[in-house]
Amino acid sequence: MFAHAWHVLMASTASPLAVVPLLVKPLQQPATADAPDSDARTGDVVVTARRRSERAQEVPIALSVIGGDEIEKTGAFNVNRLQQQQPSLQFYSSNPRNSAINIRGLGAPFGLTNDGIEQGVGFYVDGVYIGRIGASTFDFVDVAQVEVLRGPQGTLYGKNTTAGAINITTRPPSFTPEARVELSGGNYHFVQGKASVSGPLTDKLALRLSTSATTRRGTVYDVTSDERLHRQSNLGIRGQALWQPTDTLDLTLSGDFNVQNPLCCVQYYARTGATQRPIARQYAALAAAFGYAPPSTDPFDRVIDLDASINSRQEIGGAALVANWDLGPATLTSVSAWRYWDWQPQNDRDFIGLPITTVSQNPSQQKQVSQEVRLASKGRNTLDYTVGAFFFHQTIDTQGSQVQGPAASRFLLSGADASNPNVLNGLTSTNTISFDNSSFAVFGKLNWALTDRLHVQPGVRVNYDKKSGFYESIVSIRNSQYDFVATADNVAALLAARPVGAARTTFQNQINTLAPQRYSPEFSDWNMSCDFTVSYDLTADVHGYATYAKSFKSGGINLSGLPLNATSTGVDLATQTVKPEKVDHFEIGLKTQFFDRRVTVNAAAFWTEIGDYQATVNNNAINVIRGYLANADKVRSRGFEFDSSFRPSRRFSVYLSGAYTDATYRKFTNAPCPPELSGGSATAPGGVTDPVGTAGGRSPSFCDISGQRLPGISKWSFSYGAEYNLSVGGAGGQVYLGYDGNYRSRFSSNPSPSAYTWIDGYSLSNVRAGYRKDSLNVFGWVRNAFDRQYFELLSTQSGSTGLIVGQPGDPRTYGLTISKSF
Repeated sequence: MFAHAWHVLMASTASPLAVVPLLVKPLQQPATADAPDSDARTGDVVVTARRRSERAQEVPIALSVIGGDEIEKTGAFNVNRLQQQQPSLQFYSSNPRNSAINIRGLGAPFGLTNDGIEQGVGFYVDGVYIGRIGASTFDFVDVAQVEVLRGPQGTLYGKNTTAGAINITTRPPSFTPEARVELSGGNYHFVQGKASVSGPLTDKLALRLSTSATTRRGTVYDVTSDERLHRQSNLGIRGQALWQPTDTLDLTLSGDFNVQNPLCCVQYYARTGATQRPIARQYAALAAAFGYAPPSTDPFDRVIDLDASINSRQEIGGAALVANWDLGPATLTSVSAWRYWDWQPQNDRDFIGLPITTVSQNPSQQKQVSQEVRLASKGRNTLDYTVGAFFFHQTIDTQGSQVQGPAASRFLLSGADASNPNVLNGLTSTNTISFDNSSFAVFGKLNWALTDRLHVQPGVRVNYDKKSGFYESIVSIRNSQYDFVATADNVAALLAARPVGAARTTFQNQINTLAPQRYSPEFSDWNMSCDFTVSYDLTADVHGYATYAKSFKSGGINLSGLPLNATSTGVDLATQTVKPEKVDHFEIGLKTQFFDRRVTVNAAAFWTEIGDYQATVNNNAINVIRGYLANADKVRSRGFEFDSSFRPSRRFSVYLSGAYTDATYRKFTNAPCPPELSGGSATAPGGVTDPVGTAGGRSPSFCDISGQRLPGISKWSFSYGAEYNLSVGGAGGQVYLGYDGNYRSRFSSNPSPSAYTWIDGYSLSNVRAGYRKDSLNVFGWVRNAFDRQYFELLSTQSGSTGLIVGQPGDPRTYGLTISKSF
């Protein structure tokens, strides 16, 4: 019943689907609600937004819905796959912890994860907010539908989010016995099994148990370990109990456990490009000095030679209690939850088979508790409302470590120290990082019908956030030449003991590479968000709306280390916090249906400006791996989207969705420079620099990238597809053929656009063909049917060597799926 109550709150803002419009029915009816209906011929989405049946076409916000059946047949069994069906959605992941979800180009800064900031796209499972995107990378288990909301959220539910939200609803317990089984097999030894069973224990208590297990051989071969990496090894279990002690009260207790270890997310040789370092300090010369060559210079050979251990195990789980109490004119909903995430990585951070950075990892443990209470009127009045309160508390503990190997000196340093392996060999940083985050908010939204056609919907949210953290890095080295332990307390004394000469230069090179530091940042602030929507029904099938939203993303704290001060004896404490983002969002939309609602065409245009955008930067030190957070003055994302579908008959359906997104830095004058301008001798701000790629040239301390495109954003993206079926056997059986495709134009894969890290546009095609009858479905599928070679990410190797490494997307896969419901 909670799943239905969530729709009461959320689906009132639905728009037509970004895929073929689906039949979305409420999963469990409240005792006093009017039952909604759906038209299978037109594919209308019917929701119970105000405890009455409403067509999703009539409610004013950009929202796409993908049903569970659509997810299963297209193979979109996780968030990464989901983006192929949602043109406005972007998902990036160099590993599960370093993952980000963006909508319309906004949400999280591109680059390595920094625990101390909020995510701009909220992620929810059955109404429970997931505090880390890394904890969202599980396989979908028994999913009923996925909703993708675009634009600022927070006046109706949950956490304040400035770019949008993804809400996953699972199938609830049923008082009618049922079971579902699905089994898939394919190339790369792919095997996936899903099963669920549900039914009553008494006339007031029902259970549902669901599980999913996936295995697949890796697509990348490591010649050193003789292992296949980028595999799939996932297990998920979920249980729910629904208790309805009275006709007006229901409670759902749920718990889930997920474990994954894909040995994933390696990046390796993609290409090289010239930087400002001396020619002898660039990748080709450095590799030649060690007599090194990668096993292949074609990344789509999918062959690597790691010289360090790799691991990417994560464990995700939690429990939630959801209560719905029908009070007559309104419904009171409570969502209480506890969740955890345990991340256990190992990485080869230099990406090649040389011992440069042999360890760079941040095992992390997150725990969170949340409580939400909402009161929503049933929607039978001229003035309807939703009011609520939300509390969230999160802790993260991280145990970081980084170790340099015998090749690090030559790759990361210059001068005489570059020729001495012992300068950096064994240099180790041990980091202790903690984060405490509390958030509290009250929110409300009205729906006021001024006339039968004209509605105004104001909303407001008052939010308080408090963040505190601790970061300490202890640096040590012990080899035949060097032996010391440097902390934030003794680094100045150790440097003073080396007042001049080579010893001082060497020690500075060591502590600049891995800096001893300790700091305890704090941030707290109140903010108020608001939105105002006006909607008008031009006809029964043509609806327009306009929205303005003023939103905030909480300020944050830097928890990946800070840049050093001018004397290299301490950190620049002015950089330990970042200011909140301030968002002004404008949107207009039109929703239309024609030809007896067989054709749906919806469009929206948006303009979003963000002040003090939270971005990842660095101080251009060539031997520093991680950057830190800072504020860009202004960012703008603008564009338009459309969703369209056509169902001329029960036999044939076709859809096309698209987005144009122009997301740029409007003012960012102190940004990190692209790799082609890095690695040279430093110049003062505004000083003379040499042309890009000038070996031994001068590099600016930072760059002005105002007007350039944000990373990860394609200007054009589309999803499209069709399905055709024929009756066979005369008893409801069908054979069918389906196609789903998507296209993304080229996008930048570096925080500052670089000629070396543009990812070319690509299109992917998935096909399926099968037979279905009643609850039986048997179909074969091919994904990436034309074996398109493309990158998901490109990155630079630390040290400004000019090496560009990449993470290729999946090759062509194919297989067979059989599913049956009982």
